[in-house]
Amino acid sequence: MARISLKDVRKSYGATEVIHGVSIDVDDGEFVVIVGPSGCGKSTLLRMVAGLEVITKGTISIDGRVVNDLEPRARDIAMVFQNYALYPHMSVRENMAYGLKISGMAKPEIAARVARAAKMLELAPYLDRKPRALSGGQRQRVAMGRALVRDPAAFLLDEPLSNLDAKLRVQMRLQIKQLQRSVGTTSLYVTHDQVEAMTLADRLIVMNAGRAEQIDTPMAIYERPASTFVAGFIGSPAMNLVPVTVAEGGVVLPGGTVLALPGLALPAVGSALRFGVRPEHLQAQSPDSGAPEAQASESGMPEAPALTLEVFAVETLGADAYAHCLFPGGSDHPDEGFVVRLPGNTAARQGDRIRVSLDLSALHLFDDTSGRRIGEAV
Repeated sequence: MARISLKDVRKSYGATEVIHGVSIDVDDGEFVVIVGPSGCGKSTLLRMVAGLEVITKGTISIDGRVVNDLEPRARDIAMVFQNYALYPHMSVRENMAYGLKISGMAKPEIAARVARAAKMLELAPYLDRKPRALSGGQRQRVAMGRALVRDPAAFLLDEPLSNLDAKLRVQMRLQIKQLQRSVGTTSLYVTHDQVEAMTLADRLIVMNAGRAEQIDTPMAIYERPASTFVAGFIGSPAMNLVPVTVAEGGVVLPGGTVLALPGLALPAVGSALRFGVRPEHLQAQSPDSGAPEAQASESGMPEAPALTLEVFAVETLGADAYAHCLFPGGSDHPDEGFVVRLPGNTAARQGDRIRVSLDLSALHLFDDTSGRRIGEAV
């Protein structure tokens, strides 16, 4: 195991900086996932740790040793790629053993390591097969086995599941998590899939345009996103984010509804904000219920009054349904409405009006210009 430290790591191509000063200490045995949309710099960051990209500024240390100028093979890391990179003419056994063979390791030790990894990855029955005779999931396990037999200080995984179908991705991510926990190897894992990131990570690095937008545990990021980018990227469906204006004691929603926010510190009246709430934190009421006055919740914090929304589309997913709603009198643009999670057997249809209530503790406010969370340091 090893500790990986990144200190103000930057990458430029000519005058264009693409990685803007990322810093993080990854502890021994920690599983850190780098997540973000395509082109955000997550793979570039991983390749700099691996030594496949030259660092423009900053330092990268592995197990206390600065590795900026070391070749990849001297960094004691193993990398698993998206495309498996297996030798088609070699058997599973030969693919897993190849790196150890060219390093000069004794044959008995190679055989023992391959057998141990094959058992761990349930590949023992396939050791004599060629890659073309394996499924996609089996090939990915061979690629992982090839990394595992080296007993490296750290694993680096670059979107290893993106070539698999949805069902197999779920199975493989569970295997990867169990494997990492059993061997205890420090791991950096890149993905664009936020569900994959949330389920695998001890901590997340959420990347946006070459910057580490937020670094924290998955639940801390889910419950307290630092910016509108993080709020909209982490969570499925994404957090509802609508433009509002600060009024006396509350905010004005699209369509002119004033939502009282008792007890919350707000900027000056007239300030432009983004108001955020997750679909799962909106509680649909029965159609005949009236608008309640603000009242104390079980936590002792006042609840916001109910809101009336107009349904313009319903997505049914089985156990759940998602109603896409607009504010009466507001814009008909979906970005200025709410998505509400409902039971899968909901009777709500396009054109219906529904009432929803929400808990003040589940609300989020962001500055509309910077995108940063209100009260958070930039």
